[in-house]
Amino acid sequence: RVPICWNEVGECLIEGPKLIEITNEKVAVAMEKLKEARSRQKSYADKHRRDLEFQGGDRVFLKVSPFRGVKRFGIKGKLSPRFIGPFEILECIREVSYRLALPP
Repeated sequence: RVPICWNEVGECLIEGPKLIEITNEKVAVAMEKLKEARSRQKSYADKHRRDLEFQGGDRVFLKVSPFRGVKRFGIKGKLSPRFIGPFEILECIREVSYRLALPP
C-alpha cells in the first residue's frame, strides 16, 4: 500500500515545480500499482472462464433484459424474466453472433 501523504508530521511542504514533480511521480506509482492489480485480477478470473462455441442446431436461451428494472412482458423489477427460450441456432454469423429460430 502506498500512503497518500508521504510527508512526516512537522515537515515543511515543498512549493512550486518540485511539488508538481513529486505529485506526478506519486501518480505514476499509483497507476503502475493499478495496472498490476488489474493484471492479477484478470489472471484470477481467466482461470475460471472458458470459451463457448455453438454450432447450428444447438439450443440456447436469449437474454431479453440487460438491466434490472427494465419493464418486460408487463412485469416490473426482479420478477421480470431475464432469459427466454430455448431457441435453436440456425447459423453462425460471426464469432459471437448467431441467427436464432425465433417464433413469429
